[in-house]
Amino acid sequence: MNTETSSTATQRADFYARLAPHDMAPLWEVLKSLVPPQPQAHAKAHQWRYADVRPLLLESGALLSAEEAERRVLVLENPAYVGQTKATASLYAGIQLVLPGEIAPAHRHTPSALRFVMEGQGGFTAVDGERTTMRPGDFITTPAWAWHDHGNDGDGPVAWLDGLDIPTLQFYEAIFMQPGNAKRQSVTRPEGDSQARFGEGLLPLGAERRFGLTSPVFNYPYDRTREALHKSARGMDPDPHHAVSLRYSNPLDGGWALPTMSTWMMHVPAGYSTASVRSTDSMVMTVAEGGCAVTVGESVFELAKNDVLSVPGWTWRSVAASEDCNLFVFSDRVVHEKLGFFREELGLVR
Repeated sequence: MNTETSSTATQRADFYARLAPHDMAPLWEVLKSLVPPQPQAHAKAHQWRYADVRPLLLESGALLSAEEAERRVLVLENPAYVGQTKATASLYAGIQLVLPGEIAPAHRHTPSALRFVMEGQGGFTAVDGERTTMRPGDFITTPAWAWHDHGNDGDGPVAWLDGLDIPTLQFYEAIFMQPGNAKRQSVTRPEGDSQARFGEGLLPLGAERRFGLTSPVFNYPYDRTREALHKSARGMDPDPHHAVSLRYSNPLDGGWALPTMSTWMMHVPAGYSTASVRSTDSMVMTVAEGGCAVTVGESVFELAKNDVLSVPGWTWRSVAASEDCNLFVFSDRVVHEKLGFFREELGLVR
């Protein structure tokens, strides 16, 4: 380093040091890392095997009740975010257990939530005065600030995948909750009311948005989803990158079912392998039926029923199925789309 360069470096260092007491910093020193040439995900692709999770989940049921815990959930924590309760940078995921006769008491909160039922019969959730039975494969929404409680009238454990936008609301420092005055909220509408009004291809005249931007249908039953997927698979060739993918929609506007989390089901026929695709959104997926191999970057994950996988944004992914496989996926795509920075890149089709 010559004398002139050394002098310049010294002057700059001195200038930067004098900026610090004024709570300022030079952008040009961090610009390239602040705005890189392509997205750089910090989350890691990670698999939670349900065969490993389930015994620990049941063990938690012997340690404390659902009422004691308020929500007895094992958080699925990405190795890149230890202690931060994140499955990806913007998504929370956990597996919740309710045992026979238990009640997870009523509360409400600003985060939006989704449930994807993994096992059990006799479970139920009540949302804003309407109760719905929970069956394996059902996708259930809980709108932001809607009262909700859970219970189990069956004779075996009920477990489901919880997905919430908690990290997103934490970023905006807009997260809070309110406990209910009773364990169960009052049921004011018959079961199936929302489905009848909004989920049959019909809408009430002058339909109002009871839940803001969230779908008024809060249970999308798996038997209907499965039938739609399989009929679609018979009626058209799979997409090279997305196989047969159908998204859960809001019947009022045709948009996503939740305002901060996109949800869809992907059917990959036996023997089919998708071409690689990457997109800016991060996602969490679980197997509703069958099994498949998901390649994320350089890693291959063999997924069985109820296994959960986190997929970082802007990472190449593909799916190969040796048997018919139905994958439930939720991601932060809707936020990317609304804010105008969603990007998707399709790999070559061989």
